[in-house]
Amino acid sequence: MTQTGVDHPFPDHLFLVGCGNMAGQMLSRWLDCGLDRERVTVLRPSGRPVTDGVAVMTDYPAALPAGTTVLLGMKPYQIADVAVALAPLCVADTRIVSILAGTTLADLRARFPVARDIVRAMPNLPVGLGEGVTALFTDDVTSAQAKMDVAALIEPLGLVEWIADEALFNQVTALSGCGPAFLFRFVDALAQAGEAIGIPADQAARMALATVQGSANMAARANDGPGVLADRVASPGGMTREGLNALDADDRLLTLLIDTLAAARDRGEAMARGA
Repeated sequence: MTQTGVDHPFPDHLFLVGCGNMAGQMLSRWLDCGLDRERVTVLRPSGRPVTDGVAVMTDYPAALPAGTTVLLGMKPYQIADVAVALAPLCVADTRIVSILAGTTLADLRARFPVARDIVRAMPNLPVGLGEGVTALFTDDVTSAQAKMDVAALIEPLGLVEWIADEALFNQVTALSGCGPAFLFRFVDALAQAGEAIGIPADQAARMALATVQGSANMAARANDGPGVLADRVASPGGMTREGLNALDADDRLLTLLIDTLAAARDRGEAMARGA
């Protein structure tokens, strides 16, 4: 059985191992969408409260309730210790959703051999607003019903994208998982550039953020791609075109972003090797 809240099906019980920045955003959104707080348990060694009505444990329970979905939301390097304590509690119908960067499905299956349904997920921070992106990957061992249920659980968080090849998971993580940080840096740089050409710092910061927010909303609603929209804004010989010429010279912006994503991807691959 599942709990339904605001048209979204939730598992009978949700057990979060860790509730840091990302897992906390996911939980916040699920609660906003009607997840019953009494059906949630958070394992948090610090014992710090999460939110009213959500139980927090400092150690593992003697058993997991039937129909539990486990969200692995701790730091990736903690997986070995977590698995030693958690694996004995898992039964065949325990579903595991992992948001651990660099931790492969094969590794998860080796550590949790009894659990049949295991899904890797890579969300990004806007999931807390219901405007995030979450990439999902699993294999044929996971049941079709579990795939549908996990997708339904993730849908309130924003865009859901199933990835066919796990080898692309680090690339996807670099783009959408790490992407908000890169975009935050861009907004900050745009504001600093505005200040550098004479705009007061506080005004430049407000204007940069509002410009990016409005432009992203416009792109999301447009029928054409962002590249077409950029050219449509740029009149021949005008200010925008001259600025785009600076961005486009020698593909400097594209090259910078490729280097940025490649660096993040490479780190994910190194983490998967235990480096």
